[in-house]
Amino acid sequence: MKLPSVRVLAAGLGTFIVVFVLVAGILAPWITPYDPFITNLEARMLPPAFMEGGTPANFLGTHQLGRDYFSRLIYGARISMLIGVATVVTSGLIGITLGLIGGFFGGRVDDVVMFAITCRLSIPLILVALAVVGLIGSSLTVVVLALGLLLWDRFAVVTRTTTMQVRNQDYVAAAWAAGCSRLHILTREVLPNIAHHLVVVATLEMALAILLEAALSFLGLGFPPDIPSWGRILFDAKDYLDIAPHWALFPGGAIFLAVLSISFFGDGLRDALDPRKVM
Repeated sequence: MKLPSVRVLAAGLGTFIVVFVLVAGILAPWITPYDPFITNLEARMLPPAFMEGGTPANFLGTHQLGRDYFSRLIYGARISMLIGVATVVTSGLIGITLGLIGGFFGGRVDDVVMFAITCRLSIPLILVALAVVGLIGSSLTVVVLALGLLLWDRFAVVTRTTTMQVRNQDYVAAAWAAGCSRLHILTREVLPNIAHHLVVVATLEMALAILLEAALSFLGLGFPPDIPSWGRILFDAKDYLDIAPHWALFPGGAIFLAVLSISFFGDGLRDALDPRKVM
């Protein structure tokens, strides 16, 4: 009996963790033992249950205002994954559209698309995100739009390159001969055959969006304290590293595990969607 390869095992593990985190985030209001927004000063700064002084009622302890740490991590998964998905949708719509148009039509249209990509690549990503969030304010909509409007370049580059590779294939020529419209060819012939490349980009951008949100929150320009994203929880923990280092370990470990799992999941999904492996 042939054992599965390390690549297959990693993809399966990544898929399981991503699905688990997504389900936990969606069901957060029903599976968290406490309301993560309610303070309890009588139970503030409790250690985890597996440390001296901890209680099973607060498995991961409480933070400086007495809010349950486990409940905040579950809600943090909801916020962080929402940011990742929403950012990928926003940036994907922009980048894939520009890449398809530039790669398929070529000529001056492609020159305009390449000029837009070059302009975007010349913009320092984190500095612009910091400036936008700092000037406009931090909210879920602002963070998603800021990241979505700054992370589309990789979608555009990959889509443009792969579109140029498949636009002269026989099935595209057959669609032209059958009288199909440009929109039909782009959406039904070109896009499905480059989707496995875009899946990898989507997973990379999703992981990058989660990391950027954590960076913004860690610098104090992310979400306000009442929104428990993983980045915000990490920001709140940095002032207590000397007395409660586990406060930073839990959200930092969650971010690391989520980003790594998303990467494994993307690799597996790319292999599953690759037309050359389906045949």
